[in-house]
Amino acid sequence: MKMHDNQHRGFTLIEVMVVVAIVGILAAIAYPSYIEHVRQTRRAEVTALMLENAQLLERHYTRHGAYDAGAVSGLVSQAPVTGTPVYNLSLVADSQSYSISATAQSGGMMAGDLCANYSLDQVGRRSPSDAKCWRR
Repeated sequence: MKMHDNQHRGFTLIEVMVVVAIVGILAAIAYPSYIEHVRQTRRAEVTALMLENAQLLERHYTRHGAYDAGAVSGLVSQAPVTGTPVYNLSLVADSQSYSISATAQSGGMMAGDLCANYSLDQVGRRSPSDAKCWRR
């Protein structure tokens, strides 16, 4: 059977436009979900590192009777631990108290987030108190 010269194989402009529209709609739905998932991962990571620092400080307090941050080894100062920081961790401590703070990098993906600034102290007070941040 012979093919006619006027029959072409391929896609019409309409078909291509429909596919582009479908891909655009899927991307509009999926991208915000993906970004929120990444933010949840960053929140979980920074809270875990803050709690790890708190555990090291409590262990030191149990052994020595004071929160001497200078004598505690292994404290983490950024999240993630390696690579480009998303959060910077800081510690203010005296002999009987401490406060661990995590601040999102300015201009970073977490800067405008509800959980851009965290704090945790020796009695377990957590700020912000939103369950979205600490996932209790």
